[in-house]
Amino acid sequence: MKFVLATTNPGKIREMREIFTAPGIELLTRQELGIDLNVDETGATFLENALLKAAAICNAAGLAAIADDSGLMVGALGGAPGVYSSSYGGESLDDGERCLYLLDKMKGLEQRDAKFVCTIVCMFPDGSTLAARGECLGEIAYAPRGAGGFGYDPIFLVKGRPATMAELPPDEKNAISHRGMALREFARLIAPTFAAAGDLR
Repeated sequence: MKFVLATTNPGKIREMREIFTAPGIELLTRQELGIDLNVDETGATFLENALLKAAAICNAAGLAAIADDSGLMVGALGGAPGVYSSSYGGESLDDGERCLYLLDKMKGLEQRDAKFVCTIVCMFPDGSTLAARGECLGEIAYAPRGAGGFGYDPIFLVKGRPATMAELPPDEKNAISHRGMALREFARLIAPTFAAAGDLR
């Protein structure tokens, strides 16, 4: 079965294709289908934003659409940046500048617990949906470390590991990441739908 990915983020596309490799599944991108539209992420939660994106791309493509909304939640910042993770500090900042902006907000703070959250939503052309969620616990480092990953990975120290997300090899990151957990839960949820037809096993 074919699915279209709602995201245009190259890092997310790469991770989704690395993680979601169930037999009988083909993941297509918006670019491959020529879909060029902006979706206003006006939701107050990751789930609401993922639903908005999945619905818009499903309607445009006529195919089941997989959307994710994800972000970083920092305890000392009251859960910020949360749903505003990709624009935290201003739309003009790149990933590195956004990390430094967050670190500046954390100056002098000893409480550094944080978590990455990902909600995956699949909307089918008949309007039905599946949703899955994943979380990865950790804390905010005092300086960026590592050259891998994207987003806030260089400043996120994974709980129980002496490394930031950006220092982990891709396969190790995918095994523990919020997106990896959400996609594996999504694969588990969708498997019964297609098992009878032999699409998944």
